[in-house]
Amino acid sequence: MPEGDTVWLACKRLDAALAGDVLTRSDFRVPQLATADLVGRRMLAVVPRGKHILMRVEGGLTLHSHLRMDGSWHLHRPGVRWTGGPEHQVRVVLCTEGWDAVGYRLHDLALVETVREDELVGHLGPDVLAPSGFDADEAVRRISAYPDREIGQALLDQRNLAGVGNLYKAETLFIERLSPWLLVDDVPDLASVVATAARLIDRNKDHWSQSTTGDPGRERQHYVFERGGKPCRRCGSPIATAMQGAAPYDRITYWCLECQPGPHPEPLKQKRPRAGSGAYDRRVRRSG
Repeated sequence: MPEGDTVWLACKRLDAALAGDVLTRSDFRVPQLATADLVGRRMLAVVPRGKHILMRVEGGLTLHSHLRMDGSWHLHRPGVRWTGGPEHQVRVVLCTEGWDAVGYRLHDLALVETVREDELVGHLGPDVLAPSGFDADEAVRRISAYPDREIGQALLDQRNLAGVGNLYKAETLFIERLSPWLLVDDVPDLASVVATAARLIDRNKDHWSQSTTGDPGRERQHYVFERGGKPCRRCGSPIATAMQGAAPYDRITYWCLECQPGPHPEPLKQKRPRAGSGAYDRRVRRSG
């Protein structure tokens, strides 16, 4: 699932292309929105809320979407062939005179009154990339409320802080030298953990590359994420992997047994990395 910085950048590009312009076409290809029509309404803004995308249009309406694992928005100039996937995977088409915005494999689509946005995203914790600033103290308070929870799981819970995904969970805990399975109550400095996660995400929000090491080069961007079996950049020990969480919401977790001591399950036997499991770098593409 894309991280908060990926969604933030997707919204930035959609907003730059669409905001202020009148919609000349709207095509909703999902049953619940089949009769919706936004033609003639001006796009006011496209804003992120954690991993959620909110498109606010004239007349007090908001189109909500979530990318999950496979969704994406693509921007094309009018008349240019769409390239985001086969036609049957298109869920939403929004057009202005200057751009076609095409949403592929989108999830949790809803069209609501803007004043009711909280019904869709009000459960989320403080947004790491909130324009008004990240409320780190509130995030720490929410995580601390469940001291018997594993810190890896707590960081992924969007009700604690919105925007952290599996990549930043793994990288944050490596930097902090904490086992992902350490209980919240045993974490010596929760404020430091939250601050590290927020810093990493903020540092990457303006570009698709998600480097946590400071090196954008291929195979050098991350400390542990998607590096199972490869040598730790600190100590040289093989990076371990294991599933964390209950199915179907479990996620593969990466950590160094030497640098991140503490409780952990039996590591998985290393397998060849899955194709297409790299950083999310094509969530909003432009053509034309």
